[in-house]
This record gives sequence, structure tokens and C-alpha cells, in this order.
Amino acid sequence: MNLHEYQAKQIMREYGLPVQGGRVATKPKDAEKIARDYGNPVMVKAQVHTGGRGKAGGVKYAKTPDEAENYARGILGMRIKNFPVKKVLIAKAVDIKKEYYLSVIMDRDKKSPLIMASREGGMDIEEVARRKPKAIKKLWVDPVYGLLPHQAKEIMLSLFDDGKFALRSANIVEALYRLFTECDAQIAEINPLALDDGGKLWVTDAKVVLDDNALSRHPKLEKLRDPDPGEDKELAAKEAGLSYIPLSGYIGCVVNGAGLAMATMDLIKKYGGEPANFLDIGGSSSPEKVEKALSILLLDKNVRVIFFNIFGGITRCDDVASGVIRATESMKIGLPMVARLTGTNEDEARQILKNSPIIPVQSMSEGAIRAIELAKGN
Repeated sequence: MNLHEYQAKQIMREYGLPVQGGRVATKPKDAEKIARDYGNPVMVKAQVHTGGRGKAGGVKYAKTPDEAENYARGILGMRIKNFPVKKVLIAKAVDIKKEYYLSVIMDRDKKSPLIMASREGGMDIEEVARRKPKAIKKLWVDPVYGLLPHQAKEIMLSLFDDGKFALRSANIVEALYRLFTECDAQIAEINPLALDDGGKLWVTDAKVVLDDNALSRHPKLEKLRDPDPGEDKELAAKEAGLSYIPLSGYIGCVVNGAGLAMATMDLIKKYGGEPANFLDIGGSSSPEKVEKALSILLLDKNVRVIFFNIFGGITRCDDVASGVIRATESMKIGLPMVARLTGTNEDEARQILKNSPIIPVQSMSEGAIRAIELAKGN
């Protein structure tokens, strides 16, 4: 789950990180009032779940409250990489002397958190890694022992020539790592970590991505979710106990089991088609669940045909068939449907579907090929 910058900064502030003051505005006049309350130059920053805000004109330096209002008027409502801007963060401006990069991410290959730091902050870290890989300090943390004090100091000593200053600032690394682990984050990033003219460090931009699978442990963080365009289908699926991921193809897949769902998509690709989604209805699916799955799938206007691929173990094929029939009776589907139902109660399922418009197939390959043909109008 992606957090907006203002949300990430709020969490970082709670962990004791040096975040400058800032408040969110949804109206230009609110931006003016916030800037007036601060009484000094402010940054007006679009709040969207994507990078490249500055290049798109979504980050402005306002010297006066009136400028803040005018900039907010121009930013609110604009689209950045197809993300609509509904909020702007009005943050106290910092007189930046030097910018640094600091982050904690999960390295899945090494199965441990990775801390990265660089003197080249304010830039895309992937670009820095490509041009100057040695400019990035990397430190892998043992997940059992956690971050040790000397490791936090080692990170800051790689950023600052002033050893005493680096040692005094090691608490920033410790706080960021604590946030990362305690919030079950996938990414906790400060870019830039800014040094001002007075020799103080500030979190002037922040990014936090949380692990969806761990949000049940963090109801407070779950409430911070602000769905992106198109994410509503995934959330509706999650609430219904389904696993749904939209893709860019045109063959809608309704499958039980993650492995079978992956194999179904592979077959569709093998025979020249494009899957529109990953949709796993789970190991025990009631007719209501199948009906809900279809309603979510049909929200994707790119879908031309629906392919049911069900292997009945715990899942009963007749339950799936009943759900399909109920869906055809309660909603206007208007798309051809192919079904491979095999396993528990498959004979009963065939009887249920006997007089329906659903095309039965015997194998996965036959189903994938037939679905592709129907999608192409054959």
C-alpha cells in the first residue's frame, strides 16, 4: 500500500525523524491560509502515488501566501502520469545546502533488509546506481539481530566528512529502520535528506510503501489507504475474499488456486492470447463468491471473453456452475464464456450448465484456445 508524502512524513515524525512542518490543502484558499500561518516561504507539492512530480509542474516554491494559493490552484486538478491531484502539501521551505539519500528496503534475494545511502540525494536512485554504482553505500541488516548501533554510525559516516556530526546523526538511521520493521514496510525512503545552512538535517521528501499482507496487524495504517484509479476493483475483491490483479489483456480468467491461475495465464500467452487479469476465487467458493468475482471482472471494459478454469478439490464444481448461472440471470454479461470444470461434482456442474450459453471444454489447452478464438471473433 502506497502512502502519500504527507502521510509518510507524519509517520516519520512519530518516530522522531526531523520533518519540517506541513499541512494538506484540498482548496487553493486553504493553501493560502496554511502558508500565512507559517509566515515564511513554503513548498506547494502535489500528493499523488507516483514520482516525477517536479518535472510535471507539481512542486512549486511559493514566497508568499498569495503565490501558494495561485500555485495550489494550478496544481489541484492536474494529472501526473494519469494520477489526478486532489490534495497538495503545504510545507515549510528549507534552505538546502546539500542533499542526501537514505532508505531501507527489503532485499528478497538476500532475505534481509537493505539500507542504502548516497551523497547524491534528490535524484532517482536507479539513475545514480546506473551511472555511479560506487556512490551508493549498501548495508544488509541481519533480521535476527536487527540494526546494531555501529552499523547506523557506519551509514552516516559514509555521508558526512565531519565524523562527530555523522555520529550524532546516526539516530536518523536507527529511527528509519525502526519504522521500517515496526510498520511492516517494504520501502521507507528519505530523498532528499537535506542539510540546511544551520547544519541541521531535515526530511524534505518521504516515501513509505507498506506490505498489504501485514495490514491486519496495523488497523491504524490501513485507514490511511487512498485508492489509486482502478484500485477499487482490487479492494472490492479483497473484501469478498478474492485475489484479483488487473492486467492489460482481453481474456478474463476465473480460476481457483494461485498456481492454477498462473498456469492458465501462461497457457493463454502460449497460444497467442493476452490474459486480462489474475483472479483466484479460492479453495472453497460459494455461488455468491463466484457471482461477485464475475461482477468485479466485468468492470474491466477490455475483457472480450471469460474463461472459467476450475479444478474441484475442496471447491465444488457445481457451486461454481450455480454461481455462473446466478450471475447470468442477475446481470447483463454480454460476453462469450468458456468453462473447464473438472473434479468434485463435475457431472452435476455439467447438468447445471447444460442449457446455458456457456461453452464446455475438457482441457485447459482446449479452453485457452477456444477463448482466444472467441476473443478474435471466430
